[in-house]
Amino acid sequence: MAASCRVPASTAAAARLQTHSMATHAPRPRLLLATRRLRACAFGPCARRAPVPPQAARPRRVFLGLGAAFIDQVARMASGGASSRSFVAGARPRQGVSPVEQILKNVQWPDEFPFKPEDFSRFDESSDTLFYSVPRYVTHIDDQAIRALTEYYSEVLPPSNTPRVAILDMCSSWVSHYPPGYKQEKIVGMGMNEDELKRNRVLTEYVVQDLNVNTKLPFEDNTFDIITNVVSVDYLTKPIDVFKEMQRILKPTGLAIMSFSNRCFWTKAVSIWTSTGDADHAWIVGAYFHYAGGFEPPQAIDISPNPGRTDPMYVVYSRKKIA
Repeated sequence: MAASCRVPASTAAAARLQTHSMATHAPRPRLLLATRRLRACAFGPCARRAPVPPQAARPRRVFLGLGAAFIDQVARMASGGASSRSFVAGARPRQGVSPVEQILKNVQWPDEFPFKPEDFSRFDESSDTLFYSVPRYVTHIDDQAIRALTEYYSEVLPPSNTPRVAILDMCSSWVSHYPPGYKQEKIVGMGMNEDELKRNRVLTEYVVQDLNVNTKLPFEDNTFDIITNVVSVDYLTKPIDVFKEMQRILKPTGLAIMSFSNRCFWTKAVSIWTSTGDADHAWIVGAYFHYAGGFEPPQAIDISPNPGRTDPMYVVYSRKKIA
C-alpha cells in the first residue's frame, strides 16, 4: 500500500517554522510498521523537538495488511468476521482507472459505524489551539495539486456573485484555493488561526473555532449552499458529529466537498488516517458522510494532475438529501 501521509509542501517555508511547530515533519509511517516507526521517529535521530509525553498519546489501533485490504478488515470487524461489501478494495485496478474513484461504488456499508474511539487518537494529543497558535503562511500541497483543485472548484462552485449564495470554507486558513477573483455575498472561513483568516481575501467573514473541542457549528439550519474542506478532514477527531452539523447547516441539495492529498502533519492526523492509504482515505471520508446521515451516497474523484510524479489530489463529495 502506498504511504499515507507525507510532510506538507513549501518545505523551505515550513523549515523556517520548525521552531514553532509542535509536530515533527517526518515521512509518514507505512501500514505494517505504523506504530513502530512513529515511535522511532519521535524518540530517535529524526526527531526535531522534545518527545511527546507518554501520557499524551492514547492507544492506537493499527490495521495490519497481511495481504487483505484495509476496507475488508473493517467490514469483517463490523460484521463479526464475514465480509459485508460487494467490491474488493485491494483488487488490482483496471489499467487507467484510479482505485480512489472505484472505492465508493456499489458499497455495502456495515450496519454500524466501523471505527472505534482509539482510531481517532493522535500521536500528539497536546492542545490543537497551541499547535495552530503561530500562523503558517505555507501551502500544504504543491502548485500542481493546487491548480487541479482550483480548476475543479471553477467547475463546481456557483459563478461569482450569484445572488443569495453562501459558502463555508471549513478548516480554512490564509488561502482557500478558490478561482482567482472569486466572490460571493457570503463566504465564511472557519479555522484555528485568526491571523491566517484575516489574510484570506476571499472571505467575507470568519470564525475561529477548534472543531475537535466544539463540534457545534455557529450557524442556523439550511444556511450554506457549499461547504469546502481542503486537506484537513484527516485532523477531525469527532468526524461524525462534525458531518452531522454540516448536514444541518447545508441547504437542501447543498454540496459538501472534502479534498485531500497524501500530505499532513502526521502527529496531528488521526490514527485511522496515518495507518491507511489513499483509496482507504476516500472510503473513510465516504463513511463519514454515510453514517452522519442525511446525505446522498458519497462519490470520489481523482483529480491528481500528474499521478506518481506530483502531489495527488482527491475529492469526496456529497449533497444534502431533500427531506
